[in-house]
Amino acid sequence: MDTKELLKKVRKIEIKTRRLSDDIFGGEYHSTFKGRGMTFSEVRQYQYGDDVRSIDWNVTARYNEPFVKVFEEERELTMMLMVDVSGSEFFGTVNQFKRVVLTEISATLAFSALQNNDKVGLILFSE
Repeated sequence: MDTKELLKKVRKIEIKTRRLSDDIFGGEYHSTFKGRGMTFSEVRQYQYGDDVRSIDWNVTARYNEPFVKVFEEERELTMMLMVDVSGSEFFGTVNQFKRVVLTEISATLAFSALQNNDKVGLILFSE
């Protein structure tokens, strides 16, 4: 298989899976931007308008000034795809092998994650 033919196949899979990822996964992605965040970032001095629930009472007692905890929101998720590339992928029906179905499913999931600005990784394994 030459480079031109390979790029043509990749483009065909991209077009097909982009439509599938829009149809299947549209609106089902849960946002990570709800709430105040999960990862502790820093402690800073209290400013007018800050939420009093975020006051760090230990630091406030130590310095006799109000300090608040600042949290970072998780903005990216990482999806790792693990794909079996052993000899069993050459099994299939008359229409298509199992490896073609695996490629399309992996591409659909990857394009769906990329549309949400998430990181995507791929691990290929065999016997």
